[in-house]
Amino acid sequence: MQSGQLFKADILHFLKDPGLEADPSAWEYIADGALLVTDGKITDIGTAHDLCLRYPNAHVTNYSGKLIMPGFVDTHIHYAQTDVIASYGTTLLDWLTKHTFPVERLFSDPDHASTVAEFFLDELIRNGTTTASVFPTVHKNSVDAFFHAAGKRNMRMLCGKVMMDRHCPSYLQDNVKQAEEDNRALIEQWHGKRRLGYSLTPRFAPTSSKEQLAMTGRLFAEYDGLWLQSHLAENTDEIRWVQELFPDSRSYLDVYDHYGLLGERTIYAHSVHLDQTDRHLMGVTGTSIAFCPTSNLFLGSGFFNLENAASANIRIGMASDVGGGTSFSMFRTLSAAYKVLQFAHQTLNPWRGLYLATLGGARALYLDEHIGNFAIGKEADFNVIDFEATPLLARRSEHTHGLDERLFALMVLADDRAIAATYIMGRLQ
Repeated sequence: MQSGQLFKADILHFLKDPGLEADPSAWEYIADGALLVTDGKITDIGTAHDLCLRYPNAHVTNYSGKLIMPGFVDTHIHYAQTDVIASYGTTLLDWLTKHTFPVERLFSDPDHASTVAEFFLDELIRNGTTTASVFPTVHKNSVDAFFHAAGKRNMRMLCGKVMMDRHCPSYLQDNVKQAEEDNRALIEQWHGKRRLGYSLTPRFAPTSSKEQLAMTGRLFAEYDGLWLQSHLAENTDEIRWVQELFPDSRSYLDVYDHYGLLGERTIYAHSVHLDQTDRHLMGVTGTSIAFCPTSNLFLGSGFFNLENAASANIRIGMASDVGGGTSFSMFRTLSAAYKVLQFAHQTLNPWRGLYLATLGGARALYLDEHIGNFAIGKEADFNVIDFEATPLLARRSEHTHGLDERLFALMVLADDRAIAATYIMGRLQ
């Protein structure tokens, strides 16, 4: 008789994108349900009644009255910017100069990098985020510190050294040779170890020379299974700058395409100002977008068009983009996304929102074979969500009509307080 851990609660997970019309075949909801976890993997799902009968020897953890969902996936976040979240700024480029670059300088100190990495990961877990695509700094030891902290927690995480060899302070500049050597060493040390994956990370096109972008493309082609992350079409001033620096390129995206930086396991943050040609290219190459609503609002960058991207078959995931983004909470990020889409005369139903924060994010990062839902055999990263976490959320939940209304109230009103527990590979954090 199989043993394991049996977790009792209402269960919700997604099987595909619910879309604009909230297709009910896209999710599975089990009232009074249960998950069976064995050796860190999902081994069964069903009603609590059936699973308790089927597995009488399992250890039962009872969260009745609460909701179990897969862990949240943050497709773009800067751990090195933890200490400048909520810093006053006017535009993206101004904010980078005044706040981001000075604080990133501190990560030349390994002790500082380790201290911030520990706090950052604890904050993610407290907010129910179990996987993320993470920017460190240009310093090699900033990657070591992050992966060491993530590996200690057995988290599935992506990260890689930031590359900048121009148009940034001298104290943050690398060069092509140094960047290649550092990347190769870090790939050999960390990529594929435990639940860690390495991402090649040119900060954005303006801060990398043509030679550095070309080197990045060579590495991406050389090593199997690498990821690649950067920024794209966030701000109109940034786009004009890219046009000046790369006058022969049709668009910002075309710069990356020219150097072989599109394809599966590539994720571009923001992607606010794209045309139809760009979106088509991202769709056919399997290039993903990280939707960063709180950051785009905070820095006044623009309003992402979800439907245009989805109609081009682009993989899309939610992203906090801390520290330009203003919260580690995926609930607050989804609340901002709903408001952003209202400006585009679109909407975000709670099913699609929660999909984008779980399975959608896993698909955007090409990690959905491991995480994102409760399919049998997947890794048991999940949250326990409390609809009574705050007096307002409890009162609003009490006055909802139907699960969709209850989930929408959760999406708009909840924050870290609604995360009653977070599990990594079946272990309480």
